[in-house]
Amino acid sequence: MIKPNALDLIKKSHFGSGLKSIVIACILLFGIRFIFIAIMGIMPQDAYYDFYAQHLDLSYYDHPPLIGYLLRFFTSLFGKKVYVLKLADTFVTLLTIIAFYNLARKFLSENKTQIATALLLSTLMISILSLVSTPDVPLMLCWTISLNFLHEAIFKRKNIYWIWAGIFTGLSFDSKYTAIFLIIGLIGFLLISNSFRKLIISRWLFLYLTCFAITILPVVIWNALNGFASFKFQSEGRAQEGFHIDIMGFAGVIGHQSAILLPLLFFSLVYFIFRFCRKYGTRFTRIPADQLFLLSFFIPLFLGFFFISFFYWVKLNWMMPAYITGIIWVSRFWNKKWTRFQLISSLVLHLLLAVEIIFYVVPIRSDDTWYGWSEFSNKVETLRKKYRDAFIFSSDDYKTSAILNFYLNETVYSRNIVGERALQFDFVGTNLNTLKGKNAIYIDSNPRFSDLKNENKAVPVSYYSYFDSILPLDPILIEKNGRTERKFSVFLCINYHPK
Repeated sequence: MIKPNALDLIKKSHFGSGLKSIVIACILLFGIRFIFIAIMGIMPQDAYYDFYAQHLDLSYYDHPPLIGYLLRFFTSLFGKKVYVLKLADTFVTLLTIIAFYNLARKFLSENKTQIATALLLSTLMISILSLVSTPDVPLMLCWTISLNFLHEAIFKRKNIYWIWAGIFTGLSFDSKYTAIFLIIGLIGFLLISNSFRKLIISRWLFLYLTCFAITILPVVIWNALNGFASFKFQSEGRAQEGFHIDIMGFAGVIGHQSAILLPLLFFSLVYFIFRFCRKYGTRFTRIPADQLFLLSFFIPLFLGFFFISFFYWVKLNWMMPAYITGIIWVSRFWNKKWTRFQLISSLVLHLLLAVEIIFYVVPIRSDDTWYGWSEFSNKVETLRKKYRDAFIFSSDDYKTSAILNFYLNETVYSRNIVGERALQFDFVGTNLNTLKGKNAIYIDSNPRFSDLKNENKAVPVSYYSYFDSILPLDPILIEKNGRTERKFSVFLCINYHPK
């Protein structure tokens, strides 16, 4: 018997023409992103997490280690190149999409699974994950695989999968601490569900948590050896930055989350969650088990960070894992017309993004840009030849230092030179006393510059206590089409004496 191929099935389906257009749009979107790998410059985040990769450790100050291991693996195979970092991100994100498709099939018909996958592919979230190295890249993959295994373990009673679910939940935590919401979601689901509540006291949940605990041992050991620095930074450190009621923080979250999902998808999530809450209220036990599973890993993150946004600035990427099950859940209500509109909007947006990446039409007055870093590093290398005995440092967070560490064949220091905390730069075994008596080149990025001068007032007063004198040099200017787009102030610092 000859089986019909997939294309024949699509043509015969009532969904046929609509599905073909969706498939074509998804291919175009992925193709555009793949082209970006070759043309997009390095982002500071790429360079910073490559700094992890060049200093392998059990964990790191501001994040767990998996992103560092991932980048080290790819750069060891293919070389330390910008496109290699982005290739690593794209490859892992492609695996995330495959895992998402497999997860969606467990809850949806084939047509709705294709809609859910198309919705995921349409988002700027996938573009960010594909092109910028962050801990969210391995997090999203391990999070999605964890949910696949949890579904097999719970709904199909394949108990061996509790082990794999625990391991991949641990790997999610080894990517980013947000993964703790996997355990919160699982326990919440088991407590609410009438059908599966007995699992809360089963040996299988204990086995899951044991596998999780074993997998996160590198992070725990590193923290124990370093005064729990990372745990404190992500808890006490965040709290010390200050809590205050700010409605603009809430508005900001609405803005950037609707941007990364695209407004139609984001507001459909909000609308259908509102409708769902009106329908069920507090009668959680009446929610169908499959919907409850999806919502247990969506609502705590989604609504939780919206609540936090009233008191603390929530970053763009913190809510990303919630959308894995959120998109699967909301796609039940979507039709092919809405999906095509979402995909067309996404294609237009990505074409505009391509124009911006290639021609840099709209200058970005921030260090969070891909433009100019390579040319800047070349100019620093030229300057370096004039002051061969001086070391280089920057203090504008981690970004300039990370970029120069990526491009230059020497150690570039951060704000630890002047007695300030410097994230992972504080934890790579640097002995500042070996620099005593040397001169330094201090470089300061000025993303919102108003003139092209280099003045001493740009140097914080406290820095003068670390050097005999600080002298301004010519600034480094990055131009495009005769217009100065970026400015870096440069200073020669004489005779360093660390405290």
